[in-house]
Amino acid sequence: MRQVTRLIVLITLLFPMACLWGKTPPTITPDDIPVSFQDSLDWADYYFNIHRYKKAIPIYEKNLGSTDTEQRIHIIKKLALSEAAEDNGDKAISYIYDYFKIDFRPNFLMHEGFDDIRATDRFKKISGTVLPKMNTWSIIYFFVAIIGLYVMSVVLLNKKIDKQARVLIAVFVFIHSVFILNICANNTNYVFQFPHTYLMTTWSALLYGPLLFLYFRRVSQSKDFTPKDLLHFFPTLLLTIYLMAEVYSLSGPEKINLMLDRLENGLNPGDSAQLLPLVSLKAISLAVYAYFVHLIISKSDEGLSNRTRVWQRNMYRIHASYVVVYIIFGILVIMGKNSGFFYHAPIVMMSLMVLYVGYAANVQPDVFSGLYAYTNQLFPEKYVKSGLTDSLSLELKEVLHDLFQNQKLYLKNDINLDMVAEKMDTTRHNASQLINEHFGMNFHEFVNTFRVKEAKKLLNEQNELNIIDIAYEVGFNNKVSFNKAFKKDTDLTPSQYLNTIRKK
Repeated sequence: MRQVTRLIVLITLLFPMACLWGKTPPTITPDDIPVSFQDSLDWADYYFNIHRYKKAIPIYEKNLGSTDTEQRIHIIKKLALSEAAEDNGDKAISYIYDYFKIDFRPNFLMHEGFDDIRATDRFKKISGTVLPKMNTWSIIYFFVAIIGLYVMSVVLLNKKIDKQARVLIAVFVFIHSVFILNICANNTNYVFQFPHTYLMTTWSALLYGPLLFLYFRRVSQSKDFTPKDLLHFFPTLLLTIYLMAEVYSLSGPEKINLMLDRLENGLNPGDSAQLLPLVSLKAISLAVYAYFVHLIISKSDEGLSNRTRVWQRNMYRIHASYVVVYIIFGILVIMGKNSGFFYHAPIVMMSLMVLYVGYAANVQPDVFSGLYAYTNQLFPEKYVKSGLTDSLSLELKEVLHDLFQNQKLYLKNDINLDMVAEKMDTTRHNASQLINEHFGMNFHEFVNTFRVKEAKKLLNEQNELNIIDIAYEVGFNNKVSFNKAFKKDTDLTPSQYLNTIRKK
């Protein structure tokens, strides 16, 4: 049918040239063509090309029901351009939305055919939301996010930081960094280019408070993580399950259409449809856990160095400031105001938290464990004495010597700095300082030195105990830790050391 139509159009256009010279050709108009042919896309395109948009629009509209995807895309694009040429901005933009929901190519907005409506508010809104762009805020957020991911790896790889503390603070920094990166994607409109970034960090909205609380509890009260503590993550689990069902399971095009629907309805495409309950729950969670952290800090000054106390209080101040500005931000967003100072204020506070943790990770990593576990290699300093005089230091050294040399406290597999400090009748800070200043090592290295010495003694006796039995006998909890400590002390594994003894 379309071939026949093209032939009729061609004959109609070339007919005058076929007439004899000097004769008046008969007049042929579109009215002389059958109606079925006049409603074809070829006639619509013909009218579009000669700028007779009012003629083209009704023909395009009659063909909107086409089941052919490419043909439908062609029709919608032509309708958008035709309505724009006729200065019908609202209709043109409606067709633009229809086109994007079938074939999302935002560069279509750059077509010169939209120049007449480019200055309208609706066109500015859609072009400013879907076309990729860069600004100062997005560049800053991008680099802060990268720094945060670097800080996370530095903390995780620092084995001299308490294991539970470093995992908790590393995850805390990670979710901050990914959230900031997600904000960067939203600000640059790349969320439309990578639709699976849509709400990709919302699952962690209720995680900030619990992580910070568990971290402070660990470093200030030396409490281990227990199965009961998993209850702190139960709200996050429920939120994640909900998001999996409602958002995360959607395909990329479905997420784009979801964002376009929200944009078309005058909403921020980057927000959740359930914004009010989500913002409210997050604000409540942040406030409650901030109060818990405050209680821990106010009751845990004893035994901590002054620098550690300063670190913890600064962390709390930044977090508390974030809670306040987030609550204000949430109220404004719910009221429909998603720009201005308070839009960026929560992200600025999160960025400040990431940078402050990054500073500590490189300059004073000992504060992460709540005590001075070792002297920073880049910026070596002496301990702040905090009342530990020379005479008291020597007296405590004798007590420490008795505990390890005579009472063999190191044989206990659950030994920790708090236990030693309690038996010495001093603070954990003083105990740590004592070991560092008199023996030039941290607490774990100090304990392992005695354990390895005892292990060598047992190996030299050539008794019936095997290596793993000896590891448990001297206080290690597993063979891997035993082998690592033994080789660090002797440059030999226990097996190699035993073979050396037998050859003598």
